[in-house]
Amino acid sequence: MFKVLSKETASIQTRDGVRLDADIYRPDAEGEFPVLLMRQPYGRAIASTVVYAHPNWYAAQGYIVVIQDVRGRGTSEGEFKLFSHEIADGEDTVNWAANLPQSNGKVGMYGFSYQGMTQLYAAASKPAALKTICPAMIGYDLYADWAYEGGAFCFQTNLAWAIQLATETASLRQDKAAYQALFSAARNLPLTNPEILQTLAPESFYHDWLANSSADAAYWQELSPKRYLQSVDLPMFHIGGWFDTYLRGTLHLYQDMTDRRQTPQHLLVGPWAHLPWGRKVGNADFGPNAASPVDKIQVRWFDQFLKGVDTGLLQEQPVCLFEMGSNIWRSFPNLKVSNQKSYYLSTTGLASIREDSGILTPDAKSLSHNSVDVLVHDPWRPVPALGGHAAIPAGVFERSHLDLRSDVLTYSTQPLTADLHIAGNVIVEIFCSSDRSSYDLCAILSEVHPHGQVYNLTQGYLHCPVGKNPAPLKIQLQATCAHIPQGNALRLSLSAACFPAYPMNSGTGPVTNSESLLNAQIITLSVSCGGEANSQVLLPVVASS
Repeated sequence: MFKVLSKETASIQTRDGVRLDADIYRPDAEGEFPVLLMRQPYGRAIASTVVYAHPNWYAAQGYIVVIQDVRGRGTSEGEFKLFSHEIADGEDTVNWAANLPQSNGKVGMYGFSYQGMTQLYAAASKPAALKTICPAMIGYDLYADWAYEGGAFCFQTNLAWAIQLATETASLRQDKAAYQALFSAARNLPLTNPEILQTLAPESFYHDWLANSSADAAYWQELSPKRYLQSVDLPMFHIGGWFDTYLRGTLHLYQDMTDRRQTPQHLLVGPWAHLPWGRKVGNADFGPNAASPVDKIQVRWFDQFLKGVDTGLLQEQPVCLFEMGSNIWRSFPNLKVSNQKSYYLSTTGLASIREDSGILTPDAKSLSHNSVDVLVHDPWRPVPALGGHAAIPAGVFERSHLDLRSDVLTYSTQPLTADLHIAGNVIVEIFCSSDRSSYDLCAILSEVHPHGQVYNLTQGYLHCPVGKNPAPLKIQLQATCAHIPQGNALRLSLSAACFPAYPMNSGTGPVTNSESLLNAQIITLSVSCGGEANSQVLLPVVASS
């Protein structure tokens, strides 16, 4: 461990003449050191200490640490425009950091969320000095991994983030009236009147995200990191959380890099929401093993690729997943699922009324006839979001009171006769029709305890633009890793809303403003089970450790 010098502030001029400011933390020692760079929009003094150790700690490990305000944020000059300048500014900053006094010319990057995205954009230009990155909780495909899920707008998280950035913009501009109004809105999200953001922050990215509701819009093609990383091959340490709203981006990037890369790619997923990274998330306590190992692993990773130290990391299995339930870390050679086990839906037609009506069974032979459950969605009382990865707060919560609602269909297994271990993507296939031209489906997989408590494991959401679907609808649930012990049961809960994690559906499309809320209609769905309509849950079953 090194002593650390007092923080210093330095600036660079970008290629277009904009000043970007950074804090620099240095070891108090002679010699040359690698540089760790974080570029972020929230005021560089924070330095992502909501999840990472302070830069002083990293400097004490023998690194020059640079925390920079991106363009138009903090004290940096220029206009902040979401992600638009990060490729060029990232390249300029990497090259500048590599030439700092006492730098050995090698740069690594770390950070989560926006700070994870700036790593991807910097890597896109392939600066020679950038040797490795550690992106955490990112959107690889900005549309499908961040702004939308299953074609549905990620309403609560997008609105909250847009208001946060707009509030900080008002602060930078010293606009007291806008700041106070936005600060208030941040504490009480205007869920039924989100157009207030148009008045208070007309320049917000939020309006572009809503306007570009199609995945193939040019807007997304222009901004998504996926477009720019196809020829990039860097060692990457990927970090995610089972209840992080951007986990699918972390996994998509990891899988894409693994499929085509030559350099090492490692993945770690903990039982965490977007922040913090600790043992408790929602109502669940995953024990002391769930405390974040990220800082120590990152130093090993940087030692390997920036200092040339053989840390042993490359001899370890590249995938490390926290198994919820057993509350241990498990290692795997990859994310491939070799054994998908089907649990089929069966019903007496009363799955919205009686807990014993809807059944999940692995025995397809028992599905002798077709049966139908009817689900009625009333926009006056939409099924509320509770935990999972898309709501605020995220995590695990007891949800038996929601499963008793008549607008939620539930299908449960018998108590398991043997322990069940799952790791990977959970898929739900549902045969469903609607009396409206547009509707949504929310699928939640939960664990049912012997005394009736129900705790969510994972969930997914799908915006369904067509009223009748002869083929099953495929709902991709959030990837997970869990141990369900013998004696507990599994439950699938289906609803037509998960508000405000996603907008309600009016029967013609998403409700994203007060006018469309006024025109929201009752939606009636029919879910078919048995016979030729084999609605099912596909579980990624793995062996016990």
